[in-house]
Amino acid sequence: MTTVTLAFGRQTLADRIFSRRLATDIVLIASGAALTAIAAQIVVPLWPVPMTLQTFAVLLVGTTLGPLRGVLSMGLYLAVGVLGLPVFAEAKSGSLFALTSGGFIIGFILAAALVGWLAQREWDRKVVGTLVSFLAGTVVIYAVGLPWLYVSLSNLGSGVWHDYLGFDSVLSATVGAGIVPFLIGDLLKALLAAALLPLAWRGVSRLSADKE
Repeated sequence: MTTVTLAFGRQTLADRIFSRRLATDIVLIASGAALTAIAAQIVVPLWPVPMTLQTFAVLLVGTTLGPLRGVLSMGLYLAVGVLGLPVFAEAKSGSLFALTSGGFIIGFILAAALVGWLAQREWDRKVVGTLVSFLAGTVVIYAVGLPWLYVSLSNLGSGVWHDYLGFDSVLSATVGAGIVPFLIGDLLKALLAAALLPLAWRGVSRLSADKE
């Protein structure tokens, strides 16, 4: 008898803990969105991009759930925020176009797909693989978020990026406010994941062996 599931391909960490069933998948997807929403509220209130634990949650969800369920989880997070639930950073909600950081939220979906795909190829079972995977996912988030931020700052005018933020150009404001403050934190998040995920895999594998 075939079990209906949203998971496909090789197993991820979630599949080693929970059976692949549609009901389980739905719970995992909703839990991933909830975790991201909670992490978004652990915030250092910077502007135009707040500093949160969101990216760590996004990449963790994508890695543990795999590409499809990771994408669906981040899509659910985006959808409930747009529909009005205060799940974005600093309890914000509504249209992404009203947020200078809206592009980063779209980037979450693509990043979850990438790290989930890499996890199915066992990158998250080794320290170096996990580190590279999380850094690659972070680059994807920046690749979507930074152009969005550039356009947003351009539209707001020089009174914002020059007078308020103190940069000489929109490009320097985008880099200075959208990348530089986050580099150390992003590296620390990737290092934390590189320490925890391979350890989690070893623990799960050991428990499975004990049950046999």
